[in-house]
Amino acid sequence: MLTLAFESSAKAASVALCRDGALLSQYSQCTALTHSRTLLPMAEDMLKNADIRIEDVDLFAVAHGPGSFTGVRIGVSTVKGLAWALDKPCVGVSTLEAMAWHGLAAGGLVCPVMDARRSQVYNALFRIEDGRPQRLTPDRPIALADLAEELRALGEPAFLVGDGAALAGAFLREASIPFRSAPENLAWQSAWGVAMAAADKTPGTADELLPVYLRLSQAERERQARLEREAR
Repeated sequence: MLTLAFESSAKAASVALCRDGALLSQYSQCTALTHSRTLLPMAEDMLKNADIRIEDVDLFAVAHGPGSFTGVRIGVSTVKGLAWALDKPCVGVSTLEAMAWHGLAAGGLVCPVMDARRSQVYNALFRIEDGRPQRLTPDRPIALADLAEELRALGEPAFLVGDGAALAGAFLREASIPFRSAPENLAWQSAWGVAMAAADKTPGTADELLPVYLRLSQAERERQARLEREAR
């Protein structure tokens, strides 16, 4: 099974090519350029350098959220377009589950965190068992204070991964809750994690692939608040 995976849910963007769980190639970029400019060119360069045609890909995988509303839409739209044009199966995976694969070597409790603003993070907890992350909680937006109390109750240092690791680490340090931080090369989201998370998922069609946002966008929240004010 040849899988082409995409990750564009946060500042870092990456594409990865895996065959039966083995990483063949990965291309990552963390710049100010928009993912709409970089994602497909990265995939094209990677496939060319690997001497693999996109028609030979068996499965397209993408992190379908949570994350940046724009970034998730770009990744999902890219994979939907490729899957539809090539009549190939595709699958969306949780951004947080994909991130949890970065804790494989660390073992123990893995805590992926993405900055969700407003003193919240997108988070789920996992434990490394039998060589893979096992989910302990659903994906959720959670206040840093609530996450800290949850980790305190578990009583073991969590391994923080994700673009919200520095934010969460600062809060946990202030609360005197022990934790471990991923090194820089493992901190950012990656398409390799997407490919690994996709391995046990049931593929679907381009029409079935949808983004998962967990909460309303700022524009939608402002519209909802305005409508509530007008209804009073």
